[in-house]
Amino acid sequence: MKYNKSTSPILSRRNFIGSAAITAAAVSLGTSASKADAQSNSAKFKMKYAPHFGMFKHHAGEDLLDQLQFMADEGFTAMEDNGMMSKNVELQKKISKKMQQLGMEMGVFVSYADFKESVFVMPEEEKTKWLISHMKKAVEVAKRVNAKWTTVVPGCFVNKIEWDYQTANCIEILKRCAEVLEPSGLVMVLEPLNKWNHPGLFLSKIPQAYQICKAVDSPSCKILDDLYHQQITEGNLIPNIQRAWSEIQYFQMGDNPGRNEPTTGEINYKNIFKYLHDKKFNGILGMEHGNSIKGKKGERAVIDAYRICDNF
Repeated sequence: MKYNKSTSPILSRRNFIGSAAITAAAVSLGTSASKADAQSNSAKFKMKYAPHFGMFKHHAGEDLLDQLQFMADEGFTAMEDNGMMSKNVELQKKISKKMQQLGMEMGVFVSYADFKESVFVMPEEEKTKWLISHMKKAVEVAKRVNAKWTTVVPGCFVNKIEWDYQTANCIEILKRCAEVLEPSGLVMVLEPLNKWNHPGLFLSKIPQAYQICKAVDSPSCKILDDLYHQQITEGNLIPNIQRAWSEIQYFQMGDNPGRNEPTTGEINYKNIFKYLHDKKFNGILGMEHGNSIKGKKGERAVIDAYRICDNF
């Protein structure tokens, strides 16, 4: 069955956030039911949380446009898709048109994230030329889907040269990439990843990313702060956001342990979202995590968790 708002059994029986499921979740978090105020499920969230395709497929079905419709009907105003570059042009156009109709913003797509190559820290001219060409393709995709940000993971480090030389090499390659992106306004956001899930990668911490972005000195080279990774790598989440604020343009979420929705782990996302809201952050917060529970029940739990954490 094609998803639409009028046929959704969830939306027809849920008009207020103060349902039994939300109340129970609120109590389990030490949050009173009165703070999980009555609020329409279709009310827009305060912040631009961005689900990804597949997150709500048990409610919306496999069709990507139906999934976008479900996201919008649940109050989400953004969507991110790491795999956008791999989709065919016609599908990219259809997704973009649907998002415009729904008033949704496009979050990040991945333009470069190789976990085996050391293209940035130990460049070879042929590989660098390929990278520059790939960034030109990313610009075209961004134009097609109205994207402002693209994720870049600068690959692996090597053991045979000093770390500072690798950093200098990375900065120079990023400057060349930025020259390609700047005319279009597309911003590559560098994502530090934790070394336990992704051993061997060069970029792992926010202060390191801050140093590199300052050295590149381009509006097209900024930071993607994935709070799941940074909780594992260094913690101190809000102080690091404060110190690196000028260079951060995008956030992603996932609770730890488990990398599932907020409220399932140790990160106090309600405080983080309130902090970002108070800082007047108007960017996108990507929901780059799994669902802790399978099926429709798990999809509803994800939405309920964001309702609780967005209630400040």
